[in-house]
Amino acid sequence: MSRRELFPPIEPYATGMLPLDGRHTMYWEQCGNPGGQPVVFLHGGPGAGATPTHRRFFDPAAYRIVIFDQRGAGRSTPLGELADNTTDRLVQDMELLRTQLGIERWVVFGGSWGSTLALAYAQAHPERVRALILRGVFLCRQSEVEWFLYGVRTVFPEPWRAFAEFIPAGERSDLLEAYYRRLIDPDPAVHMPAARSWSIYEGACSTLLPNPDTVAAFGEDRMALGLARIEAHFFRHEIRSGPRDLVRGVERIRHIPATIVQGRYDMVCPIVSADELARAWPEAHYVVVPDAGHSAMEPGIRAQLVTATERAKRLA
Repeated sequence: MSRRELFPPIEPYATGMLPLDGRHTMYWEQCGNPGGQPVVFLHGGPGAGATPTHRRFFDPAAYRIVIFDQRGAGRSTPLGELADNTTDRLVQDMELLRTQLGIERWVVFGGSWGSTLALAYAQAHPERVRALILRGVFLCRQSEVEWFLYGVRTVFPEPWRAFAEFIPAGERSDLLEAYYRRLIDPDPAVHMPAARSWSIYEGACSTLLPNPDTVAAFGEDRMALGLARIEAHFFRHEIRSGPRDLVRGVERIRHIPATIVQGRYDMVCPIVSADELARAWPEAHYVVVPDAGHSAMEPGIRAQLVTATERAKRLA
């Protein structure tokens, strides 16, 4: 009988702070079996950070579980730092961590923005990736950002209205710029309310059915600031400056075993992106969960992700 629930809570057997440059320091941890199959977990956002729950997608007896908080996120420092924070830098950080930990190849598991980073990393370093597990696919394209900023109101008008009306009427024609100005303001009285508004909006749209616990987690200060500030930064700088074509780059990684898990009613990262990726990558195992939104904690998505990690732990 296949497993559908998360594994029991565990604690790390090793943690550390890895200096990346003169500004950024990255939190990392290892859990599970030190001699097991290496797997790295890539959190979403960008900027959301990892949580203890993320350890539980993996069998601790079989996996050497590596989790880290990306630049500016979670327990990495400085929180919300935007300088030198790019996709290419994050890919370099992963390689630095891999070599520091003495890992030759690892399974790469990423959801939402984590799927973007997983694809970018695999396409840059295919020889280091044993398998890919992707969830809630985001391809880092302008159309996806426009959907997040404006399109979601077609399904979630109430959360979107609160998100938009946080900004004065005269600035609402460009919500990204209006939020960005507030999010980079050094005064916490300015940037924190903006961060909470942005993050709570995303949390409210992340599940198929209303989930107050999810919304509350997104409203917590550290989560909200890292998520909102870094998302706005990436949306503004990375995507508008000319995004990479992660679908075309699939040709470099088609030989890597891959699973794509997508909620049918994902309103944060709509299924059109996962569908396009799957059509370009027929070798990948593509699973559409019919009764789920975006969150990895949706029951159907959670079950499929655990199934995928159970399958990947048997790879040679």
